[in-house]
Amino acid sequence: MNQRYNTLVSDTLKAKELHRPEFFRLHNDSDRIKFNKLLDSSNIFLHDEIYDQLKELMKVHHPTVRLSADDYTRLIKEHLGKTDIKDYGVWVYYPWSCKLVHMLDEDEFIELRTSANRNKITTVERDLLAEKKIGIIGMSVGQSVSVTLALERICGELRLADFDTLELNNLNRIRTGVHNLGILKVYAVAREIAEIDPFLKTVCYPEGITEENINDFFTKDGKLDIVIDECDGVDMKILCRLKAKELHVPVLMEASDRGTFDVERFDLHPDRPILHGWLEHLTIDFEVLKSLTTAEEKLPYMVPISGLETLSSRMKASVIELQKTVTTWPQLASSVALGGGLCADTCRRILLDQFTDSGRYFLDLETLIPDKRPILSEIQYIKIVSPITIDEIKELSNIALKDIGPGDKKLTHDELKKLIDAAVQAPSAGNCQPWKWYYTNDCLLLFHDKSRSVSFGDFEDIGSHIAFGATIENLELEATANNIGVITHVFPIPDKTLVAVFSFTKKETQDLLYQPEILSKYIYTRETNRNFGVRKPIAKNTLDELRKAVVSISGAELIIRDSPEEMNALSDIIGGAERLRLLHPEGHYEFFKKELRWSYEHSRDSADGIDLATIKISASDIVGLQLIQDPGVVKLLREWKAGSSLEDLARKSVNSASAIALITMPQYSPANFIAGGRALERMWLKAAELDVSLQPMMSATFHFARLIHGNGQGMPGFMKEEFTQYYKKYEEIFPGIRNKGEVFLFRLCIAEKPEVKSYRIQTDKVLSFG
Repeated sequence: MNQRYNTLVSDTLKAKELHRPEFFRLHNDSDRIKFNKLLDSSNIFLHDEIYDQLKELMKVHHPTVRLSADDYTRLIKEHLGKTDIKDYGVWVYYPWSCKLVHMLDEDEFIELRTSANRNKITTVERDLLAEKKIGIIGMSVGQSVSVTLALERICGELRLADFDTLELNNLNRIRTGVHNLGILKVYAVAREIAEIDPFLKTVCYPEGITEENINDFFTKDGKLDIVIDECDGVDMKILCRLKAKELHVPVLMEASDRGTFDVERFDLHPDRPILHGWLEHLTIDFEVLKSLTTAEEKLPYMVPISGLETLSSRMKASVIELQKTVTTWPQLASSVALGGGLCADTCRRILLDQFTDSGRYFLDLETLIPDKRPILSEIQYIKIVSPITIDEIKELSNIALKDIGPGDKKLTHDELKKLIDAAVQAPSAGNCQPWKWYYTNDCLLLFHDKSRSVSFGDFEDIGSHIAFGATIENLELEATANNIGVITHVFPIPDKTLVAVFSFTKKETQDLLYQPEILSKYIYTRETNRNFGVRKPIAKNTLDELRKAVVSISGAELIIRDSPEEMNALSDIIGGAERLRLLHPEGHYEFFKKELRWSYEHSRDSADGIDLATIKISASDIVGLQLIQDPGVVKLLREWKAGSSLEDLARKSVNSASAIALITMPQYSPANFIAGGRALERMWLKAAELDVSLQPMMSATFHFARLIHGNGQGMPGFMKEEFTQYYKKYEEIFPGIRNKGEVFLFRLCIAEKPEVKSYRIQTDKVLSFG
């Protein structure tokens, strides 16, 4: 048995490259000898349906007559003449399947096989198309295209290029049998075409398209009339178009998503840019292109080609999962079959001069045949808050100033502007800048404009209160630098919309400030640094200086973690928190609609939010952000329990940090968070002096606050469960944290300075007078 098994395996391997049938015309003596020898073989399957083919042919030749059985017998006999029916036509042998088939010879075969095409395709058009040559690159989608072209007989020659072999996971979209696994795709397609039409010429390029054979592919034995690109390689997509443009050959491409279909008529418009100009912002250097190997490297090229804005949500979500939970761009048999029809139909019309345009087209079945049930919004917890009005400001001011009188100094307009200019340089969550300032009766009042800060992340206004602490610190530092005394009243009335009231004196009063003469110099240079650094220790004396700045606020504490084990655990926690934030409908909405600024112009005009330019990330990371801004994408990722790639940026930030640190206060309360905000600003200004970079990583702490102090209000079950698990790990890293106020979680790093600094809203837009 083992010997027989080995022999069969060896014989099968030898047959892997077989893809051309053999023809036997028995009026030829040499063919008859070979045919008889073949019949003596014991493993032949013989199929002789020539009589029925002749019946069909007679019917085609006599379309106006209803033929009887006797009519068929008579007409066939006349048609055969003196030729024996067994010798008539041609015998075709398919060596890969050992099938011997008796059929009409070429002219009659083509006439009969294409008879049902008339008059969708006329006989004249059929004969014209028979002179055409079409090349197909890539035999996944290309298989459906090639077979459909063969079925309609839209050309006389097909050139098939693909270097890949058939694998089991190809059978979700490639129509073939499991017996073909392991053979080259081009041979499998050539075999299928030969079994449909043995007279249709196929030329296989089993090495795929290369720099060495591309001229041969396009021009050998006559130039291609159309090339169809269905390959995966970015380099080959571009190379084949450059060659097509040079030779004035039209290019078609079907993308198997939303029926996306491209036509580039280089035959009519040879000067048009390849791929409709979508890659003009990228380097088209073939040496660079062919070196791209990972999905991350290819994405900046593939996404413009596939069309980021027009991809379906399922495709976008799948791209996010590349090399995470999936290994390749998904394709479905239904989409591939549709693509075969689109390509074949357009090829025919181009070749018959019935279509002359270029462009991208869509045949989106989900749009054409939609699910008309209403789509319910997932945003359930987001609050729409109107901006605080001047009337509200005046009303609260009048209440507070009944008990708070002015100091002995009246600020000049220039002095006031200096103080507010410095104050608004303070950090705030998402750079939301939640403050409004009001100067009246020689007092300055700070108000919370919740329209700027309301968010799922800002649970119980924690982030806003921290920002107010930082802005108060800046104001007092700037006042001291200008020899102005300040008396600060935090939360002077029960309504915490009024955060603080400041009165001013001619005598300096900021005795509790920490190193004001030093730190005030860094108010305008302090910045968030999101660049990836190099993990190396920060000097102990530097860390001690940062700690001293924090503890100068009563009750504040700075906890620093830098061991590899702790950093790895924090990478999991912080990365996981970012993923969960983006998977939450409100968190996703707030990040993309309220925080992120995609361009310099957007950032400058809004003067708030996070400018993407402040995040020095790769082109593929930017593509990832563009993909996940679609709410439909994160909805699918939630359903799939996927989205680990949403952790990548946070993980990279942690993994390139020198340490992760946390500022805490003794209690969880608004006053403690304002005091903690002052501590973080002192520390951050000190870090600016010491040339240490900081980046807030607050998503975890904000959501932990909602989990612990709000019982996870508004969190879906999966989110609450995961944050509970993360918090357990978090408590191991920061023991006793549950009973404290978690003010500020951040990374310390040594990194290249950011090229862009976040904007601030101008003072005259946040300051009003009474």
